[in-house]
Amino acid sequence: MVTTAANRAIEQQTADSHDAEKNNFSDTRNDGERRTNNDPRHTKQPRQNNQPRRDKRDVHGWVILDKPIGMTSTHAVAILKRLFQAKRAGHAGTLDPLASGGLPIALGEATKTVPFVMDGRKRYRFTVAWGEERDTDDTEGRVVRSSELRPSADAIRALLPQFTGLIEQIPPQYSAIKVQGERAYDLARDGEAVELKPRPVEIHELTLVEHGDNGQSVFEAECGKGTYVRALARDIGRILGCFGHICALRRTLVGPFRETDMIPLEELEALCNRAASGEGSLADALLPVETALDDIPALAVTRADAARLHRGQAVLLRGRDAPNSSGTVYVTVAGRLLALAEIGNGELIPKRVFNLTGLTASPGRSNERV
Repeated sequence: MVTTAANRAIEQQTADSHDAEKNNFSDTRNDGERRTNNDPRHTKQPRQNNQPRRDKRDVHGWVILDKPIGMTSTHAVAILKRLFQAKRAGHAGTLDPLASGGLPIALGEATKTVPFVMDGRKRYRFTVAWGEERDTDDTEGRVVRSSELRPSADAIRALLPQFTGLIEQIPPQYSAIKVQGERAYDLARDGEAVELKPRPVEIHELTLVEHGDNGQSVFEAECGKGTYVRALARDIGRILGCFGHICALRRTLVGPFRETDMIPLEELEALCNRAASGEGSLADALLPVETALDDIPALAVTRADAARLHRGQAVLLRGRDAPNSSGTVYVTVAGRLLALAEIGNGELIPKRVFNLTGLTASPGRSNERV
């Protein structure tokens, strides 16, 4: 457990949690989506003006959507917000429309824990098509280089150690990184040359899973925040001399959320219909807010101390049960999440207080993940 990372996450404002992971096949944070209205390849979703307005309600928890191909992350959040009639919603790490898999969507008070998910590891399964490099580094771009060469499996495997560990990576031209105040994808769309500086990223694991005779190879990668999977395909192809771009991508892990946590949109819609008829509850689709805090130690307090923390007041830690550590903890009272707090100088200082009044995850949802 590394408390310094947790400390940084608490200091981030909730708005920062929606900063720059919106340019996947990337793993940066969500500030602008690569194929939103700023991107000429994005198809704008029609506005539904003929639907009656429904009252919003307090809903708190995580839904891990198995996002289908062709849907933007922003549109996915809007759909879930409507299904749950939720007052607040956001996501922890954009998936490109061409990608499928885990899109963690935070509802209500779960939005306060978004930075902890975004700082976690991600795992991807992706397919690289050899022979063409494209300006977007995926199938929707324009071909800029081509080759008749096709790499062998041995040549690919021999190269992968160069892309494992802490490496320097140049982000794709079509990314949400700002260049003199402008998004890189806006400049690239307008035909301007975009020169982005290399950035340090960490690839924890990169393996070749399949290598066929169809000119494509399948990889799995586990990486840290800021990694562009599209750039991996581009750079591997360049070194091999055959060029390449991503033609398929699926995210299978985001922080604490695994593939077994994912729910297809069709299943969510069916659950919503059953709940409307009184045959089920949307709470069954929610994971508790504290699921995002799996790497943070928990500290139980008394109801009296909980009342002080809820008012934003520090609590003195005394007695033999007082923790002797320091750093970030999440605080519970009677088994219920209360706050994110800092331990220091014998005090428990609240940083984020949670108000979980409303619809929350069904009892036992945490136990189902063990």
